[in-house]
Amino acid sequence: MKIKCLIILLVLLYALPVASQDEMPPPDSTDEMKAQAESSLVYILNIDGAIGTVTADRVIEAVEMVEDEMADLLLITMDTPGGFNESMWSITKAMMNSSVPVAVYISPSGAKAASAGVYITYAAHIAAMAPGTNIGAAHVVSMGGEMDSVMMEKVMNDAVASLKAMAERHGRNAEWAEDAARKSVSITSKEALELHVIDLIADDVDDLLEKIDGFEVNTILGKKVVHTANPEKIPIKKSFIQSLLDIVSSPNIVFILFSLGSMGLVLELYNPGAILPGVVGGICIILALYGMRTLPINYAGVLLILFSIILFILEIKIVSHGLLTIGGVISIIIGGLMLVDTADPELKVSRSIIYTVAIVVGAFVILAFTLAYKARVARPTTGAEGLIGVTGVVKTKIDKTGYVYLAGELWEAFADEIIEEGEEVIAVEVNNLKMKVRRKI
Repeated sequence: MKIKCLIILLVLLYALPVASQDEMPPPDSTDEMKAQAESSLVYILNIDGAIGTVTADRVIEAVEMVEDEMADLLLITMDTPGGFNESMWSITKAMMNSSVPVAVYISPSGAKAASAGVYITYAAHIAAMAPGTNIGAAHVVSMGGEMDSVMMEKVMNDAVASLKAMAERHGRNAEWAEDAARKSVSITSKEALELHVIDLIADDVDDLLEKIDGFEVNTILGKKVVHTANPEKIPIKKSFIQSLLDIVSSPNIVFILFSLGSMGLVLELYNPGAILPGVVGGICIILALYGMRTLPINYAGVLLILFSIILFILEIKIVSHGLLTIGGVISIIIGGLMLVDTADPELKVSRSIIYTVAIVVGAFVILAFTLAYKARVARPTTGAEGLIGVTGVVKTKIDKTGYVYLAGELWEAFADEIIEEGEEVIAVEVNNLKMKVRRKI
């Protein structure tokens, strides 16, 4: 009995370490788990071009996404000449209230962060630039109407106060921020680093992520250490709808769509049943109206463009010897220049686009007028009217009446004179299947 108990005890003592070893993960599995624990999740959003409504929507959606996914960082690569105030404030508000650190990286070399780009950079928890980039010229420009000096000063003071608040929160140069807003100063990436406008200079995204690993930043939830080691980089791409809306939000595209769309609709009204001009015109107008919703539109410019289209159509209906066309070209040019109500030349309709559209539309109207005029004065080629002026040959002597061969048919004819057989005659009038002719001179 004692021997049996001893054997059972030895078996149990032997099985215990074996079971413990089975429960332990293999070395490779442990290393893999450790690597996963040390990896980071980084979402990358690219901003290239003017800041508008679509850009603001993309940034806001990106901030919500990284918070839902509990990512380690939202990285915004940026190259912008500026943009509209409303969209800019929406972006900075979303970034300042993000619980996930947001880094702005002005890149690639040759890129810039002007005007609204300065505010977005200052709103970021981490600001970086690539070599050969620049930042500045954050002077406030009027949007949606002219402002008097008092109102401009109020808007400027508000913008400067916002920049200073963002600078204080992230430990950046508030004095330079005020100069950028009031004096439109600009600096290079090297100067920005020396003046503490940005946190670092990085050659590329990988270099940036390596350098900011371990940075401590102030988020809406308090201080947080940034982890970007072994990053899983996920690009945030534009959807098809966002790409389409981004295109039609351009002031140049809005002008082209509205001009061509208006002409298409008017042509359809003057020629019911043509279908194609109406369909294309309707689509262009709807897209242009969406674009106008995102821009500070001057409706005097809109009315001038509509007036130009009316003048072009009247040119086809009324002989004005080109005066209506000239008036239409002048009207569409002035309307294009006035269409977007902003002092920032980067956000206005391009003058080359305005002149090109005016010339193309004017040339189209001249062509249409020429064809309409030719059709109006052309001699009829069918019916009784089409026989007037056609030459024929007398088959039987015409003495009051007779017969002529004309246009491949034998006609009963009469004339005011006697015409002998075989002579050539010209048709003058057709009445009740009888043809009046005269001798061909």
